[in-house]
Amino acid sequence: MRTAFKLLFYLIVTIAIIIAGGAFLLPSQAVVTRSIEIAAPPEKVFAIVSDLRRLPEFSPWHELDPNTKYSYEGPASGIGQKMSWTSDNRNVGSGSQTITEYEPPRHVASELDFGQMGKAQAWWDLAPSTTGTSVTWGFRGNLDGIAQRWFGLMFDRWIGADYDKGLAKLKTVAEQP
Repeated sequence: MRTAFKLLFYLIVTIAIIIAGGAFLLPSQAVVTRSIEIAAPPEKVFAIVSDLRRLPEFSPWHELDPNTKYSYEGPASGIGQKMSWTSDNRNVGSGSQTITEYEPPRHVASELDFGQMGKAQAWWDLAPSTTGTSVTWGFRGNLDGIAQRWFGLMFDRWIGADYDKGLAKLKTVAEQP
């Protein structure tokens, strides 16, 4: 019986070491990017993605709770424009997004604040293409701690499909005459 407890103890210690040690070999950031081609000029696409007031038009999360409350602060466009949202739907939650980089018509980035869930960055890169505009939507979040680093392996699966859905909706909005 004593040998079984010793073996169980060593097994638990070994697993704990593998989990803790393995976490330090994992990336310290979760990065998700998705791209699409849109048959519209970069200036038109940029006007949509760089204005936080237009985010509900193509946001994949807006349809999860159409009753989400939005508020806006700061300038009408550019660095400092801020959108805050509040939803009772736990998949939408509450938070804010503030534009931190603004380079028309090719790049816009923002800081996302999810309250207790942490902060992250999102960005849009646009480039002229033969069909209109090549659009990339990206997300980056720091993974601090052992559990976050392991969960970081799932970020692409968790939000990648949402980004694909949002880009498809953006394509529809931007390609309207």
